Amino acid sequence: MRAGLIPAISMPEVVTMKASVLCDVQRLEVRDIPRPMISPYEVLIRVAAVGLCGTDAHIFAGHANYNTNEYGQQIPLTVQPQILGHEITGVVEEVGSSVRDLSEGDRVVVDQGLNCVSRRREVLCEYCRTENSHQCEFYREHGITGLPGGLAEFIAVPAVNAVKVTTPLEAPMAALVEPLGCIIHSSDTVAKASTQRRVRSVLICGAGPAGLLFTQYLRNVLGYEGFLLVSDPNARKRDLAKNLGADEAIDPAGSDLVEAVLEHTGGKGVEYLIEASGSGEVFRSMAGLICKQATVLLYGHGHTGTDVSVLSSIFFKEPVLVSTVGASGGFESDGRPSAYTRALNLIEQNKIEVAPLITHRYTSFEDVEKALSRDIHSSDYVKGVVVL
Repeated sequence: MRAGLIPAISMPEVVTMKASVLCDVQRLEVRDIPRPMISPYEVLIRVAAVGLCGTDAHIFAGHANYNTNEYGQQIPLTVQPQILGHEITGVVEEVGSSVRDLSEGDRVVVDQGLNCVSRRREVLCEYCRTENSHQCEFYREHGITGLPGGLAEFIAVPAVNAVKVTTPLEAPMAALVEPLGCIIHSSDTVAKASTQRRVRSVLICGAGPAGLLFTQYLRNVLGYEGFLLVSDPNARKRDLAKNLGADEAIDPAGSDLVEAVLEHTGGKGVEYLIEASGSGEVFRSMAGLICKQATVLLYGHGHTGTDVSVLSSIFFKEPVLVSTVGASGGFESDGRPSAYTRALNLIEQNKIEVAPLITHRYTSFEDVEKALSRDIHSSDYVKGVVVL
């Protein structure tokens, strides 16, 4: 080689993929980005379907940002764009060299949360040891806390975060395993916390996907036989609630919700209230909706414009207030998340119907902005799923 000449170095070709990238509030762009590489204990999943969640809508609209730095400060989307989507199902494209229980071509649903088990920590934190994995000291979440989500062609996750689908369950239905896992975790938490010996009446505020899943879970899984009320201003959702197990569905915009509930409960109020609407009006009415020492599950997020002083009248009734988030739970013997495994089994066994909830299907990343900015607010919308 002649002096002064430097041999050319061949660089590996960067493999790219398409993704819907939230680069600012209410601004999504379809971009070509590097396809993720996997470690020996990970799998690369080709995304088949992603459910659109209210959390996605909140982040898109700028009402929330869960991607924070080490000091708990929000990282602006303009500084660190995000890939949303945490209700994920797909097909294993590639397996890490140390993965033995999954193969290429396996259909899976994804637990988007990284915890001690996902990270292969030898010593689990106190939350992972006590079946509260969503509160893991080292928790991060694909599609929510800054890790890339499912609105991309591929996603890489630890193999223990991928639960195999063994039935012909269609991808859009499998995408609803994650929200059902959240309902399972919430119901388990209420069962541990509640002081009510017998629940004769339940009110679910909100007949969106969560409220409709709660309706079915109460009836079909927990075997609740008491009086079940659902309230929602949307006629389509009220009809769905009645078809899926509610005794009565109340329009809070067309009648006084407190009067209606008291009429149905003999003037007493309900023993169990599930707040799944995110509406501040529910908090303003709550004291009149519940009996003394009722159980109240605070499941919905939002409640914009609500003065916290409304809690004063609620406290006088000494309710048990329970708040939950995510699909926490223990782990199966193979390290996979119990809540997701249970949710998948319930859907596969037709104990929980999810097909009636899916009103909108989208077939491209270009559709996502319209879904989150317009469709999600329309009267005929219940649940949207992006099917790839």
